Amino acid sequence: MRILFLAGAVVLVDQVTKLLVKGLEISSLGIRWQGMALGTSKPILGDFLRLTYIENPGMAFGIDLGGKLFFSLFSLVASIGILYYLYRAKSERLGFRVALALVLGGAVGNLIDRVFYGVLYREGPFFYGKVVDFVDVDLLDITIFNYHLSRWPVFNVADASVTVGVLLLVAYHRSLQRSPGDMLVPADAVAPVVEPDGSPPREPFRSSDPSVGATENLR
Repeated sequence: MRILFLAGAVVLVDQVTKLLVKGLEISSLGIRWQGMALGTSKPILGDFLRLTYIENPGMAFGIDLGGKLFFSLFSLVASIGILYYLYRAKSERLGFRVALALVLGGAVGNLIDRVFYGVLYREGPFFYGKVVDFVDVDLLDITIFNYHLSRWPVFNVADASVTVGVLLLVAYHRSLQRSPGDMLVPADAVAPVVEPDGSPPREPFRSSDPSVGATENLR
């Protein structure tokens, strides 16, 4: 299951970037990293790309449709399910397994936040942690139902991995669906017609008389 190394790499990059943004202090190991203050922002490419440190208890891109415990347990069950399905799909095409690995890595990355960050940062019990988001991109300027959206919702590496993985799964599924035109049989694949006695088919008689059809068979 070498494809799991990809999922592990996503988790590693996701957690390292989150700890760099949030900060970390382990006195017993002499580790202390200040990180950013919650709610602050730093420009990377002007206003187009910024580091904006926020936290959310919900799903990807700050979507919150339930409580912290619900999403923590949901993420745990989903991660186990994806891992099992990835094992069952070890004979599938590489692209399909890569997509699943990206979704798995992103799910586990955010799951670590929800399960352990509350205890690690003394902010709550297990399964009550908040997800760290920090990638702030200016891609949209639209108004939907009187709600103006000027920037893409702040996200993290895990969110991006899940999104890319899902898009790859959709593309893979669409590639397996063929339109009726794709099912046409090539002309050279049609078996030749032979006469009842086994001899090759004869060319139809073509008369020079215009009154006779050019392809009329007068055998």
